[in-house]
Amino acid sequence: MKKLCWILALITALPVMAQKKTTDTAARRITLPNGWSLTPVGRSLPLGDLPLNMVLSSSGKFLAVTNNGQGRQTIQLIATANETLLDEVTIPKSWLGLAFSKDEKYLYASGGNDNVIWKYAINNNKLQLADSISLGKPWPEKIGPAGIAIDDAHKKLYVVTKENNSLYIIDLITNKVQNKLPLEAEAYTCVLSPDAKQLYISLWGGDKVAVFDTKQQRITTSIATESHPNELILSSNGRYLYVANANDNTVSVINIASGKVIETLNTALYPGAPAGSTTNGLALSANNRTLYIANADNNCLAVFDVEKPGKSRSRGFIPVGWYPSCVRVLGKKVLVANGKGFTSLANPEGPNPIRRQDAAGRHEGNIRTDKPVQYIAALFKGTLSIFNEPDEATLSRWSGLVYENTPYTKAREQLAPGAAGNPIPQKQGDVSPIKYVFYVIKENRTYDQVLGDMRQGNGDSSLCIFPETITPNQHALASEFVLLDNFYVDAEVSADGHNWSMAAYATDYVEKTWPTSYGKRGGTYDYEGSRKIAYPKKGFIWDYCQRAGVSYRTYGEFAESNKASLKSLEGHFCIGYPSFDLAIQDIHRQQLWAQDFDSLVAAGALPHFNTIRLGNDHTSGMRKGAYTPFAAVADNDLAVGRLIEHISHSPVWKESAIFILEDDAQNGSDHVDAHRSPVYVISPYTKRKTPVHNMYATAGVLRTMELILGLPPMSQYDAAATPLWECFTPTPDLSPYTAREANVNLEERNSAWNESARRSAAFDLVHEDRAPDLDLNEVVWKAIHGEQAVMPAPRRSAFVKLRADDDEEEDE
Repeated sequence: MKKLCWILALITALPVMAQKKTTDTAARRITLPNGWSLTPVGRSLPLGDLPLNMVLSSSGKFLAVTNNGQGRQTIQLIATANETLLDEVTIPKSWLGLAFSKDEKYLYASGGNDNVIWKYAINNNKLQLADSISLGKPWPEKIGPAGIAIDDAHKKLYVVTKENNSLYIIDLITNKVQNKLPLEAEAYTCVLSPDAKQLYISLWGGDKVAVFDTKQQRITTSIATESHPNELILSSNGRYLYVANANDNTVSVINIASGKVIETLNTALYPGAPAGSTTNGLALSANNRTLYIANADNNCLAVFDVEKPGKSRSRGFIPVGWYPSCVRVLGKKVLVANGKGFTSLANPEGPNPIRRQDAAGRHEGNIRTDKPVQYIAALFKGTLSIFNEPDEATLSRWSGLVYENTPYTKAREQLAPGAAGNPIPQKQGDVSPIKYVFYVIKENRTYDQVLGDMRQGNGDSSLCIFPETITPNQHALASEFVLLDNFYVDAEVSADGHNWSMAAYATDYVEKTWPTSYGKRGGTYDYEGSRKIAYPKKGFIWDYCQRAGVSYRTYGEFAESNKASLKSLEGHFCIGYPSFDLAIQDIHRQQLWAQDFDSLVAAGALPHFNTIRLGNDHTSGMRKGAYTPFAAVADNDLAVGRLIEHISHSPVWKESAIFILEDDAQNGSDHVDAHRSPVYVISPYTKRKTPVHNMYATAGVLRTMELILGLPPMSQYDAAATPLWECFTPTPDLSPYTAREANVNLEERNSAWNESARRSAAFDLVHEDRAPDLDLNEVVWKAIHGEQAVMPAPRRSAFVKLRADDDEEEDE
């Protein structure tokens, strides 16, 4: 492919937010921790935490944005003429729904799990709370207002919900609920026909669009779409309805007169690509001839010529920011909300703690700061990209950028990087000497927290709070096998972490709802098989094993003690193996696993794929009576060591590989990035005593296991990921591993009653990530450094990966 002349317009990525509003330039390439890249075009404005929706007022004078992240939730009012922020108000709870009245005097917004619709008056370009409309009692009553639509002529407001799957019809004269009707599944949004006779509702969890007759006050029909229909947009003449299908990389085009899908637009960069584009935003040009489609996980817009619906054609792609969640068009101007902004946010000049060591070797913080601690769930601030509709030449250049930013290709899906003779095959179905895979999932640690004291790697020892004395086995495994210091989890928290760890993907439902739950704004933790709408379309890795005829078994992951969370796991889990419960030691879990493992080996029935959950490195903070943070992490470390020892002394060791990672890295600091985390690769075929500094991600571990087991990639992420083949050697070393005993008392309990103990007593430790993470992080820090110590803010770095020829220009 010819080198593109986009280099002429390069600028640095972070200053893109402050650039002049005159040119549609492309930013210098930024590589994200997952290995994908950004070159957002156009000018930009800062938004808030996870912007999910934008609406334009009837004249186009105003743009309203709702920010629905884990941190501060806000509604922003922007003047479109000069592209400036007019006002920003905090909203206690919000989620998606947003609509202007036709006269532009009012803005209505979904109040999330407060189960209200907030009404704001617009006075002197400011938002003033004028009223609220109650749909019921606040959470825990399950309602969950989502998308809304206004019928100004008849003074009606339509609200669809995602918790009790209903349509609410509100009289805007009395501000009372006039009617409520059940829907088949979780709803995302709704849109009125131009004559207001029909309301179209996307059934997010039902793979359909429901059609509501506003006169008859009933659902008259439903139209099948593809998986996870979300955003809806009607052509200005009301003849065609476009439906974004997030779980299918597609847009369904519906002929309203016939009530049928007349064509399906594939929005991915390659035909037949697996899940992973996450099609979730739509906008039509003013003349209805061009459809702009936001592909959240491809970090781009797909552009289609839809002048002749039924005969639409792709025009190209536009690179935007990280996780574009919404797109709108005003005249010739395109506006895109980037849910996670432009980079994995850096904080190189943040408050660096100055510490000293006391006689016991513990660190003490001795500098205070009033700056807030950066927590990964609220770390990435959204941005608004603004650019003019491109001509064909510009769109061609921008399309080239999108392809360069995206590591996924069909060729890479079919042939992974590797080398002939390596134990990790390059193609699905090729033979590996490894027959048994053990996949261990731990909880929430960064690289520096655990391995920051290892001189062979890129660590910051001042941030290491669980060093070799606490984690002797993890240090021994990193020393005796491979040390990986450039590994990044694909997730932010456990809600999406267990999905990324088991499917190389987190659906739009997962990504858009966990911040509400984690922000203590209601909602349930339903991300580990307990709610079908959270499933990737083709399921999790066990489903792929089942279809491929690969035997499998799980220990605690997506399974309770006596119940599987997925149908595919029924009959494939260890009965009695505890689920997440910090009161049960991991060494007990390891013993139960070992008994089950031995019986299966003896019977010649050991599954080829085994998932094992050992999560006590999460810790219980300083809760009185619970295991101390040191004891909990040391218990987890010993369980890991004993598991490796047990396998390495078994008959299957010569054909085994063990992969150990954290589902996410949210509970701590790291001097490189919030996503950097430990990973361990253990096998007779693993290179011994070797540091490997290559950049890897969770999806790369999954790709490695898939190639061993003969499974296809599950998403574009593992299809694009580099397998860990460079950690392996063709010549096995069958030397077994001997576990290191703990250096601390594993029975040590928290006994002090202090401020940390008081805070810990209020933590919900029954389920993962239900405790407030910032508080838990600080409590663990104080447990180790002393009650008076002040936890430092994590330090973050942006990933900047420049092409070698960035400064060169190509001759046309």
